[in-house]
This record gives sequence, C-alpha cells and structure tokens, in this order.
Amino acid sequence: MENEKIIKIVAEILALMIAIIGHEIMHGFVAYKYGDNTAKNAGRLSINPIKHVDLVGTIILPALLFFSHAPFLFGWAKPVPINMREVMRNGGYKAAIFVSLAGIAYNFTLAIVFTMIFKSLNEPTTYVGLFFLYLVVQSLIYNVVLGIFNLYPIPPLDGSHALAYLAASNGWYGIMNFFDSIQKYGMIILLVFIATPLSNYFFAPIGYIVNYLLG
Repeated sequence: MENEKIIKIVAEILALMIAIIGHEIMHGFVAYKYGDNTAKNAGRLSINPIKHVDLVGTIILPALLFFSHAPFLFGWAKPVPINMREVMRNGGYKAAIFVSLAGIAYNFTLAIVFTMIFKSLNEPTTYVGLFFLYLVVQSLIYNVVLGIFNLYPIPPLDGSHALAYLAASNGWYGIMNFFDSIQKYGMIILLVFIATPLSNYFFAPIGYIVNYLLG
C-alpha cells in the first residue's frame, strides 16, 4: 500500500507538470510561429521544467492542496513572455486569439489523447502498469481542469484575452470597455469563484466532463 501511495503521488506531480508546463510552452510556440521570438530568446520553449517553475503556482499551491487532501491538485507555470504587438503585426487579431487559446487547445488535445489511452488499458498487474494507469488518469483530469478553467472569460485567464481580442477585431467596444474595467479586479473575482460556495458551480463543468470521459 505504501508503494502504491508513492506511485500515485509521483504520477500526480508528473501529470500536473506536463499539463501546466506544456500549456505555457504552447503560448510561446504559437507566438513564435507568428514571428515573435521573445519566448524562444528567453529559453522558454524548452521542456526543461526548471525554466518554467513558478514558486507559488508550481510548488507552494500544489503542495498546500496535497497536504490539505484536496480532491485534485492545481497550479500554474511561470507565464511565457510574449510580444503580442509583434504577433498582431504579423497575423492580426486572429493570431492574437490563436496565441491566447494555444494553451487551452494543448490541454484539450492531451485530454482526448489520454482518454483514448485510458479506454484501451487493461487492469494493471505490475507497479509499472499501475504507475502508467495513474499517470494517464491524472493527466486526463488535470488537462480537463486547466482547459476548462482557463476558458473562463475572467482576467487574467486565457479566455478573457481571447474574447478581448475577438471583441477588438469586431469593434465590440462595450465588451472591450468591460474587460478594461474589471482587469484590476480579476484575481479578486477568481478568488470569489474558487474560495466560496460558488466553486460548486464554477467547477461543475469540469466534474461532468471528467466523469464522462472516465466512463
């Protein structure tokens, strides 16, 4: 049982790192495809996890959630630097939207891949098989969590950036002004949704999708 617990912990940490680090790399990678070398020059297109570690989001928060026996871990990597003006100069608002949604697309793609792998797995009979099963399941969960969470149009989440660029491209000035007005309150709004009973509704789509994918 002790070995199984260790295997599960290691699988959870690895799955979370794959989800959050890949999410950030994809922002920088898509920006690079639109001519922005900022992330590449900063060494942030590397898969070396040390280059992406954020003290709070990658270490402290997941550790607090783990030791408080939260239902799942959560966190973030250090944001990848992007020169959005350069991106838009080469690709317009469409490119800015693609860059904003790149991390979400990465997470949803991995969630689908790990779902297909999960459906093909047999009951594990070794510790290696057990580790792989845990890794697949936790990767599925964390990528759904990050994908849905970042899709919400609340600053500073990716969904708010994508919607703001979409509004700008269509001249929807009311939406643009709204996002400008709540930008400085974004983290407060997020905390209200996460740390109050509203979290039951905020995370409900995540639970529904995860349960559906796991069958």
